Amino acid sequence: MTFKEDIENSLMVLHEGGVILYPTDTVWGLGCDATNNEAVKRIFRIKSRNDNKSLIVLVNSEAMLDRYVKKIPEIALNLIEVSDKPITIIYPDAKNLASEIPAEDGSVGIRICLDDFCDELIRRFRKPIVSTSANISGESSPTHFMKISEKIIQAVDYTVEYKRDDRQKHHPSPVIKIEQNGVIKIIRK
Repeated sequence: MTFKEDIENSLMVLHEGGVILYPTDTVWGLGCDATNNEAVKRIFRIKSRNDNKSLIVLVNSEAMLDRYVKKIPEIALNLIEVSDKPITIIYPDAKNLASEIPAEDGSVGIRICLDDFCDELIRRFRKPIVSTSANISGESSPTHFMKISEKIIQAVDYTVEYKRDDRQKHHPSPVIKIEQNGVIKIIRK
């Protein structure tokens, strides 16, 4: 399986409202169309996760970010620019996403993903993709593909081949919340 074939197969599944298991710029993730309510509900079922918890979304540019957040605080753009690793920012006032994505307060965690695979996938899909760690809720995030449970692998519609052999330990991104008033809170280091 080539990189290109993985992209094509993932796109087909995403367009059909399915769920993929894919490598991100951090850990392996479960992904789906972040604008499709039924696909998002399925991710909650696969993870056995309470649907009152919000999900992280991946975009590939500031322009795409602007389509899913009502107003991007200037400080967020500064944080993205100076960060030397992937960073997830929780923005106030999500828009144009599946209703299950935002938190109860309307905020949404979004990461601009610059990983080659994710960038190509999002660019070609032309919509944001959910990115939640590939584990059952409450279990630790898998640091590489071999740590993903068979239950998760069996539950998805497509598992990407790319980077399955990568044994380097990967970790979830830091999460920073920007409040309406501009106050910054570190949620996860």
